[in-house]
Amino acid sequence: MPQYTIVVCDHIHESGLKILASDPEVEMINAADEPKDVLLEKYIPLADVAITRSSTDVDAKFLAQAKKLKAIVRAGVGVDNVDIPGCSKLGIVVMNVPTANTIAAVEMTMAHMLACVRQFPYAHNNLKLDRVWRRQDWYGTELKDKKLGIIGFGNIGSRVGKRAKAFEMDVVAYDPYIDPRKATDLDIAYTENFDDILACDIITIHTPKTEETVGMIGKEEIAKMKDGVILINCARGGLYDEAALYEGLKSGKIAMAGIDVFEKEPATENPLLDLNNITVTPHLGANTRESQRNIAVQASENAIAAAKGIAYPNALNLPIQENELPDFVAPFLELVQKIGNMSAQVPKSGAKSIKVIAEGPIAEYIDSLATFATVGVMSESLADSINYVNAEYVAKERGIEIVKEAVADAKGFKNLVTVKLTTQNGQVFRISATVFEENLQRIVDIDGYTLDLEPKGRMILFKNNDEPGVIGDVGRIIAEAGLNIADFRLGRDKTGQALAIVRVDGTVEKDLIDRLAALPACISVKSVSL
Repeated sequence: MPQYTIVVCDHIHESGLKILASDPEVEMINAADEPKDVLLEKYIPLADVAITRSSTDVDAKFLAQAKKLKAIVRAGVGVDNVDIPGCSKLGIVVMNVPTANTIAAVEMTMAHMLACVRQFPYAHNNLKLDRVWRRQDWYGTELKDKKLGIIGFGNIGSRVGKRAKAFEMDVVAYDPYIDPRKATDLDIAYTENFDDILACDIITIHTPKTEETVGMIGKEEIAKMKDGVILINCARGGLYDEAALYEGLKSGKIAMAGIDVFEKEPATENPLLDLNNITVTPHLGANTRESQRNIAVQASENAIAAAKGIAYPNALNLPIQENELPDFVAPFLELVQKIGNMSAQVPKSGAKSIKVIAEGPIAEYIDSLATFATVGVMSESLADSINYVNAEYVAKERGIEIVKEAVADAKGFKNLVTVKLTTQNGQVFRISATVFEENLQRIVDIDGYTLDLEPKGRMILFKNNDEPGVIGDVGRIIAEAGLNIADFRLGRDKTGQALAIVRVDGTVEKDLIDRLAALPACISVKSVSL
């Protein structure tokens, strides 16, 4: 029987809908084609989680109907249509999907950069629309050896830098919120002096839209730039002051600009469109088939995780603001909550203490990791009543000790996080995990058994005496229960015991656990769900 209701308010790619529909614990209501008044009055009161895009405003009217809503997932980057303070007052977590359209935005940036240096749109129109063949009118310039200044060196900015290096450009990055090694490791210069960016031949901006970044390129900054500079903005409208941008383009101080986003959209009456030295697109940064599929998949997976209280990826209104942390930290926060939740499902006994160990550079964020791990552990028993704000208070109230250990150097891994749960009856359960390149989360150790396991889905933990035929027996019994094995991982120790982690498609019933427990080699068997 479904336990959670997820309402899809706006159209998303069918890949996301399939994920929602295939989870037996989720009732998916696709209300994308419903009138907004019907959506608010009939479906939002039922929702544990809602998935929105730009067509649905999460405003006072919306929130007044959100009787049981615990999270909003904005399927995309921008949350301009979401009343975040209003959600926070009601305890509703707001999440977005900031990385699913990364490559689309990166390639759009490069497209505008190339269009500006070679004036492709104007040459195209001159030939196709005017039927004029005048090659001598369209002398451009080359990206090679030009200095590119990148403002904001996160997921998108860093990838633009990589591609610019492939064009043999001289690249310099400005981002006060990153470790400079993120740039220098790519053979890209890092600067703390913003004037170094203003001295570049081409400047592109890739920051979020905040009080700090709105209008950060204005009249004074443009005056400092070299004559003939090229400006690119495929991030958020308003990061460049449009009045100053207009004057700079009109005077020729700015040779060309490539703009995908505007202060007010639709921008059909924007004065910038009257100029002949600008390439424009109608906010197409995320408009690829691949990115739309990725957005839907990530939004759906995140909605399910939030509904179950497992994790709140990319939450925007939590006390710990993930978007203000270095890029490598956020996946560890999500990961430590997952392994905390998993550790609570195995002993099936109340927690006495929760120890969180962080090794490597991630150890600097031990306080945040401990908060996320505590939410993961306690959500198994407290469900919706536990959150990031009250986690440590509730733990103290229940007599649960939270222990934090930060270790500067990690053995065997660049970074490692461990949750060690001790229960009221003295059981100890320990899980260690790490994040590899491209944010690949992996459990690497469970109670001393070395593994390589993705923390995802429904899993059976089968501990047994290490003897012939056990794996076959386990596979046969699972198959007889009508479940498909999606993954099978095995760890062994020196005492002659083994731990198998079997990820299955479908619900693990008690009868299946009982049959596995009856195997002569079985020491223990548990099921967990992430």
